[in-house]
Amino acid sequence: MKKNTGSITIDHVAAAAKVSTATVSRALNRPETVSPALKEKIHAVIKKLGYIPNAGARSLMLKRSGTIGAIVPTLDNAIFAQGLSEFQRQLNQSGHQLLVASSNYDPNIEATQITNLLTRGVEGIVLFGVSQQREALKLMRTRNIPYIHVGSLSAPLNGYTSGFDNAEAIKLGVKHLLDQGHKQFGMLSGITANNDRAQDRVTGTLALLAEKKIYLKPEMIVECRYELQEARLGLKKLLLNNPKITAIICGQDVLALGALLEAQKQGIKVPKDLSIVGFDDLEISRHLLPSLTTIHIDAIGMWAQAANHLISQINGVDNLPKKIKANVNLVIRESTATAPKR
Repeated sequence: MKKNTGSITIDHVAAAAKVSTATVSRALNRPETVSPALKEKIHAVIKKLGYIPNAGARSLMLKRSGTIGAIVPTLDNAIFAQGLSEFQRQLNQSGHQLLVASSNYDPNIEATQITNLLTRGVEGIVLFGVSQQREALKLMRTRNIPYIHVGSLSAPLNGYTSGFDNAEAIKLGVKHLLDQGHKQFGMLSGITANNDRAQDRVTGTLALLAEKKIYLKPEMIVECRYELQEARLGLKKLLLNNPKITAIICGQDVLALGALLEAQKQGIKVPKDLSIVGFDDLEISRHLLPSLTTIHIDAIGMWAQAANHLISQINGVDNLPKKIKANVNLVIRESTATAPKR
């Protein structure tokens, strides 16, 4: 007959180990206060009975929940999945659990998610980007909840960040195309509303092109959701607006992949006729035909640093850095070449 482990309580463990419930509690929550032999005995009983400690009761005793919240724009993006995986790995090493929420790039939803995480007693929160409502950030400050922004380098309210300058990062790809002699540009951007990273990438692109006396007309910047079909439609619009374009700057690798697929469908040779640069260096980017030139972000390091910084905040470490800069570099592959002579 299967044992009903849900009915096993700390009283059962105490009785089987012939100790008080207080001793069992100390063995679980403050093991350093119990002798090794007694601790081993209690854990053997716990294993035998299948006892699962009550997380809520443990939180009350320690006055800590042991959980950290993370809010990302979407879970339908490999770059976030990769980052959260590393973030959780770091938290596990410190004994923390992760609660994940998504905002769908909506500051109102994000503010609600922040409140939801606070009501669940999280000890800290990691936020992606810096487009949050200021009142939501102030709420965390009022509640003395540590938090850190990931993916950007300049935060509101003088907050902590682990990230990079998106405007400067995309310039690596733009400069590469300029060095290849391109003068006719188009851009596929993410939706810039409520997305500081997408906006900064547009700003950086326009700034560097303007330095070279190249000025993109508004119709040569098409904003898309990070979806292949959206990117394909976006490239169609760019080609209709200027059939002479020879280079496409994409604010994310998914957009670049969509552009590549549409170019191939239309018989446009990449990179002979059209060069394409992406952003993020997703795993698939190196396996495409042609492989994608893109801006690589050290997402693993960025999220690991954010986790360690947040844990340090929770533990009351002083003089922590305000900004942790992630490594960024251009990866040149097969999707870019010198501008065609026309």
